[in-house]
Amino acid sequence: MHRVNTHKLGLVVGSFAGLVHLVWSLFVALGWAGSLVGFILRLHFMSHPYMVLPFNLVTAGELVAVVFLVGYIGATIAGTIWNKVYIGK
Repeated sequence: MHRVNTHKLGLVVGSFAGLVHLVWSLFVALGWAGSLVGFILRLHFMSHPYMVLPFNLVTAGELVAVVFLVGYIGATIAGTIWNKVYIGK
């Protein structure tokens, strides 16, 4: 088993999660988000009781930053556990 570079893993996972939410913010800005939520919920046999709020650039930036940070921290913790469990013996 190979040792994981926890910082790089955090950057990769955080960046991917941030990118996904940047695309979501773009969908909100373009007015496509409500239809997408409705479609996804229908695929799961659910109704669409949610309302997508108007786009706000500051909120979009906060969303991307927080999701990146959570992804980075989560992946760093997972990488540290990996290194302890599989390599640390």
